[in-house]
Amino acid sequence: MNFNITIDQQPYALEVSDQMMQELQGLIKDMDADFDKGIQLGRHWLDEPSDIERCQIAANKIVNALYQEDVRQFYIMAAYILSKFPALKMVTVNLDYEIDEIDIQA
Repeated sequence: MNFNITIDQQPYALEVSDQMMQELQGLIKDMDADFDKGIQLGRHWLDEPSDIERCQIAANKIVNALYQEDVRQFYIMAAYILSKFPALKMVTVNLDYEIDEIDIQA
């Protein structure tokens, strides 16, 4: 599956294999269980985050992974977003904006 993200106008493309998606299913379920407890999205607490909101958190973690050069975390968060939106076109993160303004184009 193709994962495309633009971070502060810099595009990144990643190929997440079907095998990797399968291998990460347990971790994706664990992430969903954590999200089911509620999340802090920007300045707001959400008791029941939507898939978009969950993916905005994951996209923010991709930005952190990129700056920390943590390739494993980048793949995990990309796989999480693709699990929610398999036909994903693009994720756009502008670093000037709040996390809840991350654009997920599915």
